[in-house]
Amino acid sequence: MTPAGHRWLARLGPLLALLLAAAFFATQSPRFLSAANASLILQQVMVVGVLAIGQTLVILAAGIDLSCGMVMALGSVAMSLLATRAGFPAWGAVAGGVALTAAVGAVNGLLVTRLSLPPFIVTLGTMNVAFAVTQLVSRSQSVTGLPDGLTWLGNTVRVAGAPVALGTLAMLGAYGVAWWLLRDTAAGRHLYAVGSHRDAARLAGIDTDRVLLGAYILSGVCAGAAALLAVARTGVGDPQAGQTENLDTVTAVVLGGTSLFGGRGVVLGTLVGAMIVGVFRNGLTLMGVSSVYQVLITGVLVILAVATDQWSRSRQ
Repeated sequence: MTPAGHRWLARLGPLLALLLAAAFFATQSPRFLSAANASLILQQVMVVGVLAIGQTLVILAAGIDLSCGMVMALGSVAMSLLATRAGFPAWGAVAGGVALTAAVGAVNGLLVTRLSLPPFIVTLGTMNVAFAVTQLVSRSQSVTGLPDGLTWLGNTVRVAGAPVALGTLAMLGAYGVAWWLLRDTAAGRHLYAVGSHRDAARLAGIDTDRVLLGAYILSGVCAGAAALLAVARTGVGDPQAGQTENLDTVTAVVLGGTSLFGGRGVVLGTLVGAMIVGVFRNGLTLMGVSSVYQVLITGVLVILAVATDQWSRSRQ
C-alpha cells in the first residue's frame, strides 16, 4: 500500500469501525438506534471528548499528558469552591478554574521543555500532585449547592425530537475550532512539524519549545473546559472524578488514528475514537454485559489500534 493509502486508511478506518460497531449493537438491542440513546452516548462522551482535544494536541507534538484527568477534577473542585465559599460570580469561578488548569499545563510544558524531562514522568508526577491537592482542598467531599451559572451547560434543547445537552453542542463546537486551528493556521502546521521531526523543525526556524509549551497549556485549558462540563453534568464538584479519564483520552486519540509517535493524525478522528468507546460501553450495557468486560474490550481496542499504528509506520 502506498503512503497515501496508509493515510486514508488511518482516517477512514476509525469511522468504519464506528459504523460497524453501531450496526452490530443495533442488531442486539432495538433501543440502540433511538434518538434518545444517541443523545445519551454524546452526553456520556462529552467530558472525555473535550479532554481528548488537548491530549491530541500534545500527542501530535510527540508528547503525552497523563495528568489531564486529575487536573480536570482539580479545576471542577476549584470552580465549585470559588462559587460556593469564596463568593465569586459564576463567570469568575469558571475563569479561576480554567486559569488554574492552564497553569498546571504550563508547569508540565516548562518541565518538559526547559528541563528536558520525559513527558511521561512529568505528567505522572503532576497527576499525583493534582490528586492530592484536590483531596486536601475539598476534604474528600463533593461540593454541592452550585449556582445555575456553573450547571447551565447541563440543560438540554430538543434536536430531532431528542434532548441534547448544551454541553454536547459545546464539545462539537470545540472540535470545530481545533480542526480549524490544526488545518488552517501556522501554529497547527508547526505542531505537526515538531511531532514529525523535532530537530528538523528547529533547523527550519520553528521555536519547538514554544510549540510544545503551547500544546501543554492548551491541554490545561481543555481540562478546565472539561471540568465545567463535568460540573454541569453531575451538578457537583466531585474530587473523585478524573481517575480514569487520562487513559480514556489516550484511548480516544489512538482509536481516532493519531500516532502515538507524533506528527500524524486528525483531531476529528479523536471525536470518532471517543464515540467508539462510548458506543461500545453503551451497547454492552444495553446487552447486559458486565462493566468488567467493557473495560476488557476497551483495552483490547487500544492494543489493536497501537499495533495498527506501528504496522503502518513500519510499512511506510
